[in-house]
Amino acid sequence: MTHDLVLRVEDLRVTHPGPVTALDGLSFELAAGQVLGLVGESGSGKSAAALALLGLHRGTRTRVEGGILLHRADRPVLDLNQAGDAELRTVRGPELAMVFQEPLTSLDPYRRVGAQIAAAYRLHTGASRAEARQRTAEVLDRVGIDPKRARDYPHQFSGGMRQRVLIAMALALRPRVLVADEPTTALDVTVQAQILRLLDELRQETGMALVLVSHDVGVVGGLADEVVVLRQGRAVERGATARLLGRPEHPYTQALLRAVPRLDAPLPERQAPAADDVLVETAGLRVDFGSVQALRGVDLTVRRGETLGVVGESGSGKSTLGRALVRLQDPTSGTVRFDGQDLASWRGRELRRRRHELQMVFQDPTSSLNPRRLIGDSVAEPLRVHGGRDEAKLRAEAVALLERVGLDAAHADRYPHELSGGQRQRAAIARALILRPKLVVCDEPVSALDVTTQAQVVSLLRELREEFELTLVFIAHDLAVVRSVSDRVAVMRKGEVVETLAAAELTRPQHEYTRALLDAVPRLDAVTAG
Repeated sequence: MTHDLVLRVEDLRVTHPGPVTALDGLSFELAAGQVLGLVGESGSGKSAAALALLGLHRGTRTRVEGGILLHRADRPVLDLNQAGDAELRTVRGPELAMVFQEPLTSLDPYRRVGAQIAAAYRLHTGASRAEARQRTAEVLDRVGIDPKRARDYPHQFSGGMRQRVLIAMALALRPRVLVADEPTTALDVTVQAQILRLLDELRQETGMALVLVSHDVGVVGGLADEVVVLRQGRAVERGATARLLGRPEHPYTQALLRAVPRLDAPLPERQAPAADDVLVETAGLRVDFGSVQALRGVDLTVRRGETLGVVGESGSGKSTLGRALVRLQDPTSGTVRFDGQDLASWRGRELRRRRHELQMVFQDPTSSLNPRRLIGDSVAEPLRVHGGRDEAKLRAEAVALLERVGLDAAHADRYPHELSGGQRQRAAIARALILRPKLVVCDEPVSALDVTTQAQVVSLLRELREEFELTLVFIAHDLAVVRSVSDRVAVMRKGEVVETLAAAELTRPQHEYTRALLDAVPRLDAVTAG
C-alpha cells in the first residue's frame, strides 16, 4: 500500500450566518490508506468540516475559508475551495465521496437502491446501463448485500443495510478519499462492528484514505491511525491514536475519555428492590405485524423501584416490548399486568384516567416534540389533557420541572429546533415526568448523543429515579450504558428474552448471544495497549 499524500487541509474556517464560527483553523494531512478520526461533542465542528471537504456548504450563506488541497498523480494540485462548481462536480465521486449519518434521509425513498447506485455511477463515468448494472451488482456484493436486492427500496432494508448501500454507492466510483460522517450512530454494537470492519477492509483493498467523523471515541479508536479532537470549532489535541487515547494531554480530551461508558467501571452502590414486589409482569407476550413475529412469548418481570435494562440488536423486539409495557401497542396474545391488573382491561375512561401512570421517553425528541409549540407548552400539555386549566400554574410546574432536569426557565420560551439534542432529550424527560408516573420506559434515549451529554442524561435519570420513586425500563443497544444505569439486564434476540441477569454480572453472561454482543463492543484498553 502506498502512503502518498492525497489531501492537505490548511487553516480551514467555516462561518455560519450570525456570524457563528463552526470551525476555526483546522489543518491536517491525509495520506493514501490512512484513517484520520475527527472526534468531539455536538457543536464541535466535526460535521461542518466533513461537509466543507466536499464543498457541500456551497449555495448557502455559510462562508468557507482556507485551503482544501487535493493531490493528484500527474496533475496539478487542486484547491477544492477555489475550484468552480463544474470542476468540483467532476471531483466528487471519483476523488472524494461521503457517507452520511442518516442513510434513510440520504437515499431517495421512491427509487430502488440499485437504480440510485447505477445513476451515480453513470453520471460520473458515462457508462452504459448494462455496465452500470454490472458495477452495482459488484459493489453490493462487496458490502455484503445480495445483488438481487438491488430492486428493493430503502425502507425494505434495516438501518445497517441502508448504511451498506450508501457505502456501496460511494465505493462504485473507487474514491481516493472517503469521508464518513457518524456512519455508526444509533446502530447496535454488532452492526456497528460489521460497518467498521467493512470500512477497514475497503481501505486495505483499495488504498483509499478515510476521514472518520464520530462523537464515539471507542469507534474512532478502533480504526483511526491519527485522531484530531475538536472543541467549539478548534483542534485542541491531535496525535497517534494509541498515544492520544492512552496518554491524553488536554483536559478536554481527558474529560471526553472519562465520559466514555466502560464495561469494567465500578457500579454505584444501591439497595436492590425486593424481588417479590413486582410492578409490571408479562406472560407469553406476543406481538405480530402481519407475518412478522416481533415478540414471541416474552415472560418478564419489572420490580417496583428498579431500572431494568433491555438490550439487543435491531429487530430484536426491544422497542415493541417497551411500547407494549405502556399500552402503546396491544399484544396479539399474552398479557401485560401492571400493579396486578391486566392492561387490556383498561378501556375508555379508565384508560384515560390511568394513562398518566405509564409514560415513555422516545429515542428522537426532535420528532416527539411538536416543532410549532414552545418547549414550556409541550411539557405542560399532559397536565392540560388531564384537566389542568390554570395556565399560570401549568407554566410554573413546567418551568420548575425543566429546571429540575437541568434547563433554564428561558428554555420554556424556545422551540425544539432552538435546543441542542441533549437539551431536547431533557425536555422530553420533563414532559414524561410532569404527571408523576409510576413507570417510565426510555427507548434509546441517549443513542444519538455525544458521550459527555450521554453521561449527563444517564446521571440525571439515576437521580430522578430516586427523587420521583420511579420504575424505569431502559432500552438501548450500548451495553456499557445499560450496565451503568440498570439493576438487572434483559437480553433480547429475535423477539425473545434469552437471558436476564444482574447488571454486575453482565460481563459474565451464560448465553452465547450475550457473549457475542460483548465481543462486538469497541474497547479503548485494546487500542491503548496496541
